[in-house]
Amino acid sequence: MPELAATTPRVGVVVLTQGDRPVELAEGIASVLAQDGVDTDIVVVGNGWNPTGLPDGVHGLGIETNVGIPAGRNRGAARVSGEYVFFLDDDARIPSRGFLLDAIGLIAADPSIGLIQPRLEGRDDVEPPLRWIPRMRKGDRHDSSAVFSCLEAAVLLPRDVFDRAGGWGDEFFYAHEGIELAWRVWNQGKRAWYAGDLVAEHPVVHPTRHADYYRLNARNRVWLARRNLPLPLIPLYVGSWTAVTVVRWWRMPSALSAWFGGWSEGWRSSPGERRPMSWRTVLRMARAGRPPVI
Repeated sequence: MPELAATTPRVGVVVLTQGDRPVELAEGIASVLAQDGVDTDIVVVGNGWNPTGLPDGVHGLGIETNVGIPAGRNRGAARVSGEYVFFLDDDARIPSRGFLLDAIGLIAADPSIGLIQPRLEGRDDVEPPLRWIPRMRKGDRHDSSAVFSCLEAAVLLPRDVFDRAGGWGDEFFYAHEGIELAWRVWNQGKRAWYAGDLVAEHPVVHPTRHADYYRLNARNRVWLARRNLPLPLIPLYVGSWTAVTVVRWWRMPSALSAWFGGWSEGWRSSPGERRPMSWRTVLRMARAGRPPVI
């Protein structure tokens, strides 16, 4: 690993919570405070909750109502400083004291990396699901590679890359904001990177625990395309995911009905600001193994 700058790297850390996991939240904060070789500026964002009882040096930011996951993270990012920004779920933790410094070292070694997602392991030695490996050909979860989406549970970016990406997509509320952020990193001429040699821990939970999962999954899939893809690719991308969904869920009529309700909503409603990627980015992503039509 190359030698880092003589100055100690500073990392702005955003932990988003609704205040319903106090034990896990305390463990996650402690894992950040224990990091060696970095300065941290930590804020705990209470989404519909005012954080209290935080350790010395950790700031709280209360939001009166639940504004959604990406918007909550953006509120926190605006309150912290540093050359890097790190997002950690309130039920996640980073077991290695050198995690942040090692992640920064990867970027120092390869400045083409603009986002790092570590390998996620299940807490309490629970086997992690394959969906936690954000690539089509899953392979060994210990293998590192370029990726085109990220799991938002633990994500590190250089601050300037995050700002140029426009942050997380507030409009999404939940689901697919990690795909958009990765795409917008690629559109800066950089890569999103899955670091199989870095570890964060997270409980194994199923995304369908959210009541609006199927609707938001579909709506946000359409919005993702409308916000980020060149116009000719929008119907190709949405069409491919529509076909995949029908094949996956045709035996679940209630889920499919909710999904198509969200699909329709995605076309009828405004997705927010449109920032289409360049055709150069499309080509780079295709050469790297994942053209943005699948």
